[in-house]
Amino acid sequence: MRYQPPLFRPPSEARSYILQATIGCSWNNCTYCDMYRSKAFHLRPVEECLQDIAMAGRAYGPRVEKVFIADGDALVMPMEHWEPLLRALPAAFPRLRQVSCYAMARNVLDKRPEELARLRALGLGLLYMGPESGDEPTLRRLAKQPRPAGAERDQDYLFDAHVAAARAARQAGLDLSAIFLLGAGGVERSAEHALGSARLATAMDPRYLAALTLTVVPGTPLDRTADHRGWRLPDVPGLLRELRTFVDLARPTRALFRTNHASNHLPLGGELPRDRARIVEVIDRALRGEIELREEGERGL
Repeated sequence: MRYQPPLFRPPSEARSYILQATIGCSWNNCTYCDMYRSKAFHLRPVEECLQDIAMAGRAYGPRVEKVFIADGDALVMPMEHWEPLLRALPAAFPRLRQVSCYAMARNVLDKRPEELARLRALGLGLLYMGPESGDEPTLRRLAKQPRPAGAERDQDYLFDAHVAAARAARQAGLDLSAIFLLGAGGVERSAEHALGSARLATAMDPRYLAALTLTVVPGTPLDRTADHRGWRLPDVPGLLRELRTFVDLARPTRALFRTNHASNHLPLGGELPRDRARIVEVIDRALRGEIELREEGERGL
């Protein structure tokens, strides 16, 4: 298939066919993220994408059950791009059961309710959204999205935008996977970050919930902040304490929870709230040194 690297996808999309319908990220200003900084954002022509779908269908058709639409926030595509792609996918992949993409809160909120419902009807089923934190000062440090017109500095506009986007997605019938980032508040706001993230996970009420661990990538704005303004990533026990707070206090209705990303020190899995006590006990055992953590050399982005 034709790709412009680098190419990224969630861990759960490891066996998916990846259709690179956009190049880069339409925002591309998050201070911790290095994923798309080498690319200028643009939409690939619809005809090119349809050609890729046809090629993949001939090569892999009956084996493909899941499709992930890349790059960074593909939901930003206008409907005239989305509709022909979603119509072509079932014809190319007769066993197709899921289509997904990354999305920012503003991507969801920029779509009208009837447009989101139309995307769902055509087969888009799952959005991966990474608020990374529920602590408003941390969200602003991460530069998760631009400040809306008229928003005051003391308003929780980033927190509220993610809640509103999650509500809009649910009302359209779209499943949501929410991603939070251990360590994103640094040492200074570690407790506030963990508490706020649990509060936002509760308010968003996603079907899937994941915790990753922040990696300070050299050359990013966050790396420069770490060098010059005293920002520090919590140590491993501090990261585990954040994870414990998050799991213990988040109250989704029913969410599949994972920390299976390669960045994490402690891979976990279960369903919240059903498995909360078991997961918290595993974290406590890790904090007491009774469970071996992932070796540093085995961790990655």
